[in-house]
Amino acid sequence: MNGEHQYRLRATWTGDRGAGTTGYRDYDRSVSLEVDGKPLLEASADTPFRGDPAKWNPEELLLGALSECHLLSYLYACVKVGVVVVGYEDEASGTLVEDGKGGGAFTEVTLRPRVVVADESMVEAARAAHRQAREWCFIANSVNFPVLHEPEVVAA
Repeated sequence: MNGEHQYRLRATWTGDRGAGTTGYRDYDRSVSLEVDGKPLLEASADTPFRGDPAKWNPEELLLGALSECHLLSYLYACVKVGVVVVGYEDEASGTLVEDGKGGGAFTEVTLRPRVVVADESMVEAARAAHRQAREWCFIANSVNFPVLHEPEVVAA
């Protein structure tokens, strides 16, 4: 399944309070994210950047994309080697460092998946499948910072 895949998303700023961007404190950071055929996602800046804490922010969306991509790649890797996954949770975290000039960047993300497999005999192969998932994860392969993994695998 080689090929090129295109993605489309419509981001609309919804934070005009009537004065536009006349000043840093004069506008809301609210944004709606839309993909045809899917529910609208309400987003904003993170709270330290005058955002709405009740809405998703870009940093959380990036972290979510990395976590979900690894999860989906991992499930496929397990299928390929005969590991039956019956549970998966990830407690992902990331560090963003501001540069003092108004910008910044993530310096690393750590994924902490806790995987439950059907049988004790599958535990070692399930651990190894994380390495393959890392190689296959489109999102992790697209970022310029380390995506670390601290997996735990247990039998049901």
